[in-house]
Formats: sequence, C-alpha cells, structure tokens
Amino acid sequence: MSALDAEFFRRPALRVARDLLGKHLVRRKPDGALESAAIHETEAYIGPQDLACHAARGLTPRTSVLFGPPGRWYVYFVYGIHWMLNAVTGDEGYPAAVLIRGAGTWIGPARLTRGLAIDKQFNGLVASEPSGLWIEDRGLTPPRGAVRRTPRIGVDYAGAWAAKPYRFVVEPRHFGLPETPRGARRLLGAGRIPRNNGSGADSSRVVRPGETA
Repeated sequence: MSALDAEFFRRPALRVARDLLGKHLVRRKPDGALESAAIHETEAYIGPQDLACHAARGLTPRTSVLFGPPGRWYVYFVYGIHWMLNAVTGDEGYPAAVLIRGAGTWIGPARLTRGLAIDKQFNGLVASEPSGLWIEDRGLTPPRGAVRRTPRIGVDYAGAWAAKPYRFVVEPRHFGLPETPRGARRLLGAGRIPRNNGSGADSSRVVRPGETA
C-alpha cells in the first residue's frame, strides 16, 4: 500500500475529515516495525474564520505549518502533557487541518499519540513513508449510515462555531475492532467528555480541540 498523496489533502477540511474514516494511520517505529490503525474519529478545522481553529489567531511561528502545503503533519503540545496530531488540508496559504481523534483501539487524540509514540518530531513533516508516519487507503469504508456528525468537543468558547457539526465518528466495531467499552463509548457520543477521575474516562478531556488546527 502507498501513502495518500498531497492531492488527497488538497481539498476542504470537511471532505478530508469524512474521507479519512476507514483509512489507516501507519507508524514506523524506531526498530523498523510497522503499526497501523483504522481511523474512526476526526474533526475538521476549516480556516481562519473558524473561531475554534488556531488559524483564527493569524500566522504565528506555531501556526506556520497550517499555512504551508497540504499533506503535512501539524503536531503540537497542550497543557504540558498531550500531543495532538493534525493533517494540513486545502491549498497552500489557506490554513485548515483535520485533527485525528481516534484510530484502532485508541479512543481520544491523546491516547492515540501516546500509543503510537507521536510527538513534535513529526511537526511540519510530509505525511509519507520517509517521515515514518503516513496514511494509507486499504479499501476499508464505513458501512452506509454508520458515520455520525456531531459538534466538536470542548470548543464552547468559539461562539456559533461551537455548534458546527464538524466532528465525524464511526464506532470502531464497524471496522472489525473490539466492541467499544461502555466508558469509552461515551467519548464517541455527542456529549461532553467527563474529566479523568480514575474511572477510565479518556485523559484527553483536558485537551481543547479548539486548541487544534
């Protein structure tokens, strides 16, 4: 399988976010081993007018990757504990991206990056095999009617943009993955994510997707 090329990402973030469901995120580990996971949750951040998007703050050293070519990784640290993985979309110069919130058995963006050992080393790199982190199309598509759209998580401060249905979710079981645990199932729903209180709730609750691309 070959990596998705830049043309896949050179489209509006909403289309890319929907089409990434079922694609496989692939990570080459330092020992050369490959690990892959089917993407089942994404969020679109559609440009500078989107008040939940980093680009709403303009061009800064941190957001410069967003203004660059599509098909590159935008990875950043939040709250001193979590890495967030985004793929830059659209035409060069137009800042937009898709946050990958879940893949394989990892539900939540923090668990995903921790599980695949993704950190700032990938920021700005092309999503390609030479970079060690890429996305493949293996012919897996969500069943008809299985994709749900909900508001993005944790962006209440973004005004009217908080209600936009820019989050795309498929239950992992539709991709042949284990049944989603009850606690984790809440994370895939449209409601708020509870704080991590030791009950098994996703530790990514402290991550504000509004702090994402």
